[in-house]
Order: sequence, then structure tokens, then C-alpha cells
Amino acid sequence: MVRKENLPTIAASKKRFAISAISSPMKRKRRALAELPPAFTNAAHGPRTRSRVQKEEKRRSKPAPDELSSNDNGEDDPQLCVPYAADILAYLRFMEAEQKRRPMGNYMEKVQKNNISANMRGILVDWLVEVAEEYKLVPDTLYLAVSYVDRFLSCNTVDKQKLQLLGISSLLIASKYEEIEPPNVEDFCDITDNTYTKKEVVEMEANILKFLNFEMGNPTVKSFLRNFIKAGAEDKKCSYFQSDLLANYLAELSLLDYDCIRFLPSMIAASIVFLVRFSMNPNRQPWNSKLQEHTGYSSSDLKDCIFALHNMQMNLKFSSLTAIREKYKQQKFKAVSIMIVPPEIPIFYI
Repeated sequence: MVRKENLPTIAASKKRFAISAISSPMKRKRRALAELPPAFTNAAHGPRTRSRVQKEEKRRSKPAPDELSSNDNGEDDPQLCVPYAADILAYLRFMEAEQKRRPMGNYMEKVQKNNISANMRGILVDWLVEVAEEYKLVPDTLYLAVSYVDRFLSCNTVDKQKLQLLGISSLLIASKYEEIEPPNVEDFCDITDNTYTKKEVVEMEANILKFLNFEMGNPTVKSFLRNFIKAGAEDKKCSYFQSDLLANYLAELSLLDYDCIRFLPSMIAASIVFLVRFSMNPNRQPWNSKLQEHTGYSSSDLKDCIFALHNMQMNLKFSSLTAIREKYKQQKFKAVSIMIVPPEIPIFYI
């Protein structure tokens, strides 16, 4: 059974499971994120160069990637460019179905067995959400990192002591792929209180890249969501901004659930659009022919995925993992995580 410890996190008011819950006790106590100095330094780490200080200050001063303008309806997103949107969507659908880009749906039972569990994976993802928020990484970085973790675990046995190393190295690779100014390797070592050395992080990074054959691009839920949510925003009474925030909240919740791996990213994104429309207007049929044609899914195709996501939305699963819920409680996210939604979805809607 996984040992759990309640420790303070980045925000002083938040309590969650420390990442140490996924590893055996260490000789040296690992501190939680909030215990690290503001710039992630201590005397033992030695002085940093001026460039590192300047980069950290610049990164902290930039707005969070999810802080959208209330007038933002996605018009500036290059992936929503009308002349190419259909071709881009078709290509993403082709890529997501490629076997080499899909994690094994039962890798915990077939590959990892007694090494790690779905609960340990959930704790890791919950922590990665906090790290991504602390460094103000774009959402695509987080989704790619979780994708790398699942794909690597599908074919490689990993001890629980190395699970956090896999997570932080995957986030490092994803940030290099997506970010304009990604954090340094030293930053990722610091965020784990130097539980792992720079050499260990770089070695794990190399192992992941070799396994991926350096093919780091991969369609994620976020790739489809930005397209589907635009197609579903036809009700002018519903704020596109709030719908988009609610959709992103549900998408991040889906990352926690090992059982969601069996669903294609496009199916999860379509199910999220269904739930967003249902949450915003429960008295109206959430799905229609336009959405079915655009997404390629009927509501009955989405049934299992919709119910799985709705259970998470109702906090019936992973109630102990709070990073995502606390994140979306903030007013900049319109507090969508505490939004009151109907406890049941009428069966005639699906």
C-alpha cells in the first residue's frame, strides 16, 4: 500500500500528497515545493549565474498560459486557421491512431506489475501539474509529458524510486519541444530538492528520447480540444471563455485517470465538449448533428468516456489529488472546479 503524507505545497494554503508517496523512504528528508526558497536555491547548490537569475525572473513575470482574455475566442490560434483546420484535424486523427504513439491500455498489469500502481501514477501527474503551473509552462507541455510517461511505462519496467525521475525528465523533454524558454536541467533537479542529480536526469532524458525514436510530436487531448470546443460554442448565452476554462479543467482531470488511457485523445476531447455543454445548460441536448459530423463521434460512441469524466467532475474519483481542483478554484479560471453541475446525466442524452 502506498504511504501518504500531507505536506504543504507551492501555495501555503494547499495540502496534498507529497511526491515522496510514490517512493520508499530516503535517507535525507525531501522537502515539499513550498519549502524551497522563491528562486529555488539554497547554500548547498552554490551560486547561480546572472543569466539564470534573469531567466527565472522573466519566466515568473510572464502571465500564465491559461490566463486568457475574456474576449479571446481562439481566433489567433494557428491550429484553428480556417483554410487548414480540416487538414490539420484529419492529420491529427491519423497520428493518434498510430500504434507507436499509443500507450498500452493495460501496461500496469502487463508490464509494471508490482513495481508501480495506477495510484502512484496519479500522484505523479498531480505533482507535475503543480510543477507546470509553478514554471508557467504552456498546457501542451504538460499533456506531452504525461504522454511520454505512459508510452515509456508501456514498454519499460520502472522502479517506484525512479518514477518521479521519469516524470521530471519527460517534462524536461516536453518543455524543450513546446516552450520558447524552457527551464534548465538544474531547475528540474531543484524542484525535486536534488533527489536526482543532473546526470541522472540527463540519462533518463536520453533513454526516453531513444525509446521515442526522437519522435516527440504527438496528438494529445489538448490538440483536439481547441478545435472541438470552438465547434461546440454555438450558444451565445454561454460564455466561450468560461466554456474553454471548464473544458481545460476536465481535460487536466482526465490526465489523472489511468483508465482514460484506453480512450483516444479525440474521444476524450469530444466527451469533454459534451460535458461542458451539459454543465452550462443541463436542459438542452448537449450533442447534435453538427458536433457528430465535426468530431466523428455520436453521443453513444462517447458513453463510457463521458461517464468516466463525469465521475471525476463530481469528485467521485481521485478526491485526494487536489492540485488540479485547487488550480481551477482561482478566480482567473472562473472557479470552474467548484461549479455546481447536475449529479446525473439523463440517459436519453446519450
